[in-house]
Amino acid sequence: MTPQELLAIYRKNLESTIQEVTNFPDDTMLWETAPGVLNSAGNLALHIAGNLRYFLGNEIAGTGYVRDRDAEFNTKGLSRSEVCDALRLAIADVELTLANMPKEMLGNNYPLDRFGGVQTTGFVLTYLLAHLNYHLGQVNYLRRILAK
Repeated sequence: MTPQELLAIYRKNLESTIQEVTNFPDDTMLWETAPGVLNSAGNLALHIAGNLRYFLGNEIAGTGYVRDRDAEFNTKGLSRSEVCDALRLAIADVELTLANMPKEMLGNNYPLDRFGGVQTTGFVLTYLLAHLNYHLGQVNYLRRILAK
């Protein structure tokens, strides 16, 4: 798989996340949870954006993005539009990172040891894509449960 093929999947799934956020009936419901669920869809979407902006944008592309992981889970009350804007910034960072990345870079060591030891960039990109998809599924499920 090439970085550009990965980019296509990241872009598709981030656009799907934007669509899920947009499909919430109102801004307030975006911040609600269901019994036994700790994180709202709004917080999950902010987490997706912050995670990708940091691990791809900052660590690979050198964007200078400073992550506030606590804010990803503690922010409340933003509009759907504001949350979608955060996801669009993540798309821009992912595009910046992957659009012109040479395939050979996938075999290079990722700059941080945060994924269970030294890993290749290709491994980390795959791991982060799985993480995005996991949370996208949670956002979808919460929307369907809350918007009955």
